[in-house]
Amino acid sequence: MESLHAIYNAARKLNVPVIIGLSEGEENFVGLEEAVALVRAIRERDDYPIFLNADHHHSFKSVKECIDAGFDSVIFDGAKLSFEENVKITKECVDYARSITRDTGRDVLVEAELGYIGEGSNIKDTIPEGAGILTSRDEAKRFVEQTGVDMFAPSVGSIHGLIKSGKPHIDTNLVAEIKKVTGVPLVLHGGSGLRDVDFTDAISSGINVVHINTEIRVAYVEGLKESILKNKDEVVPYKVLELAKEDVEKVVEERLKLFSGIK
Repeated sequence: MESLHAIYNAARKLNVPVIIGLSEGEENFVGLEEAVALVRAIRERDDYPIFLNADHHHSFKSVKECIDAGFDSVIFDGAKLSFEENVKITKECVDYARSITRDTGRDVLVEAELGYIGEGSNIKDTIPEGAGILTSRDEAKRFVEQTGVDMFAPSVGSIHGLIKSGKPHIDTNLVAEIKKVTGVPLVLHGGSGLRDVDFTDAISSGINVVHINTEIRVAYVEGLKESILKNKDEVVPYKVLELAKEDVEKVVEERLKLFSGIK
């Protein structure tokens, strides 16, 4: 709840649209319908472009549950599957989303991932093995054509989580090539910890949506730790959580400024 408000506050301060992402684990904690209700309430009350995304779902069943609950977009993550199986399940997700739009008039966007971006919102000692396996432009073209996805997340050098030693590097030439052959919005996953220039160059080359999560979680945890140490006798949850909320808002505001070219 506090992270949602922190992210929204940062976005509204800058007047930029924002996507709230929930993983499968976070959905179990928050609740599918509850998450939809929270984001929808803010959007309708303030007439603001804030949207709810089902992040990194690994089965058609879980994607369908999110679509049925009212999520605005879903990500099927079949990166560990064979190309053929990834295409098959992604297409199933796309077809179901289209049927919902046709029957209800509600737009649901489907994103899919191809290539190695790693996994886990954690702090890693080094860049994991396999990080050099990038999505080829030919595979990207075939995948988008065969699935009909609305958004596409290729592997272009970023890695999920934060890296203690070494910095991932974005292949901006590959981003531009994939953008040209697919013609759909591209999504950069694993943004936490990248250099500012990697973000801006990637956006200039064709990235439309940027995901950051780990650095938001780190800000939240560090703020919470500091709050507890400063206020050892405080037991009112919203007071304990206030510093974590403020720290998340600061991180998000700086990232949104960078992504949007706001000085």
